[in-house]
Amino acid sequence: MNRITNEMIGEWSKEYRESSERQLATMALSKTNLSDVSYVSSSAFDMKQKFSVEIKTMEVTDQMRSGRCWLFAATNVLRERIAKELDLDGFELSQSFLAFWDKFERCNYFLENIIDTAGSPADDRTVSFILSTGVHDGGQWDMFVNIAEKYGLMPKDVYGETQQSRETAGMNAVMNRNLKACAARLRKMAASSCSKEELQAEKEEMLKKLYGFLCSCYTEPPKTFDFEYVDRNGIYHIEREMTPKAYYDRYVGDYLGNIVSIINAPTDDKPFYKTFTVERLGNVAGGRGVKHLNLPMAEFKGAILRQLQAGKPVWFGSDVGKDGERVLGIWDDNSFDAELLTGLDLDISKEDGLNLGFSAMNHAMVITGVNIKDGKPTRWKIENSWGDKNGAKGYYACSDSWFDAFVYQAAVEKEYLGELADLYDLEPIELRPWDPMGTLA
Repeated sequence: MNRITNEMIGEWSKEYRESSERQLATMALSKTNLSDVSYVSSSAFDMKQKFSVEIKTMEVTDQMRSGRCWLFAATNVLRERIAKELDLDGFELSQSFLAFWDKFERCNYFLENIIDTAGSPADDRTVSFILSTGVHDGGQWDMFVNIAEKYGLMPKDVYGETQQSRETAGMNAVMNRNLKACAARLRKMAASSCSKEELQAEKEEMLKKLYGFLCSCYTEPPKTFDFEYVDRNGIYHIEREMTPKAYYDRYVGDYLGNIVSIINAPTDDKPFYKTFTVERLGNVAGGRGVKHLNLPMAEFKGAILRQLQAGKPVWFGSDVGKDGERVLGIWDDNSFDAELLTGLDLDISKEDGLNLGFSAMNHAMVITGVNIKDGKPTRWKIENSWGDKNGAKGYYACSDSWFDAFVYQAAVEKEYLGELADLYDLEPIELRPWDPMGTLA
């Protein structure tokens, strides 16, 4: 290795002291956040909340201090269908109901993976990944479908929020501590040649306790409920003694079976027009696996545009940690010039960002509009789930260039893929558990 010398530091120090740009940056950064100093107002002004294609949707929701964005985004898509059918002004599905069963199923999925890998050392990369990931709030579209199809749905006013559902860090920490203790127990049992039946019996005892803990955090989900609502005309309705599954069958039916996950991952290991799954990524043992169809950006956008033009919102996943201004409610790479401020080379392609761990999907939201100029999108309207205090009462806008760089996944109806829909039926290529397309929103 080549050492840094005093001569080098002396030369660089002189250059820094003689640079007016560095001195101005030093003054600005001494009292102001870096993102605020690099903010480019002239570009941000272009992020208007005006769109040539716009779907009228309800007031935004609030996931509070939890990572349930994927469930909020998915239920925000479904509630529009239900509200339209029932002529409702406002409506929410219970995200807590879905989160409860996702957590419980995820515990079983984790313990099944522990049993399956019990013969490998703890520092094996796959075992280490399973242990470090544990159970948390994030998820993907197919994982939502797994829970909804198995357990059903219910309105939020039937099963609402508790302190633990709205602020999940403490609950998750306790649960993951318990799961590591369970993992240690199961691995020791496997090492002492316990039978599969003995391991499964022990796992069920663990799950019994975890079920009780989750019920304490959320309250136990109701098995039946009365669906009560008042329509736009002020007329009261009630459907008595519905089960969550009957509610799902009545108001969703086979709709989710027509939706597929498309991704834009321009990396050499993921050829376009192929499907992919991710090893050991899921939530329901024996359920539907995660599956993505990788498309070039033009065709990825094309499917989304066609669905929006048909008046249907789109669930999508992106990296919201890049080039955003939360109060104004914008994401736009042109509204920040950190290179000019810092003097550093910050240009990273989407391909390099995925390969080198710079960027990956970390938040799911809903696209509800787009502005099209000369046949091409310029900005997109986004329904977020961070409450109504920021942006346009909780609605955000992103530029098309930000969309190209940081949007990775969308859930679209097959009909809007056209001839590409048949590609989704291809046998998926399996990716390793730590692949960036396996990150959870």
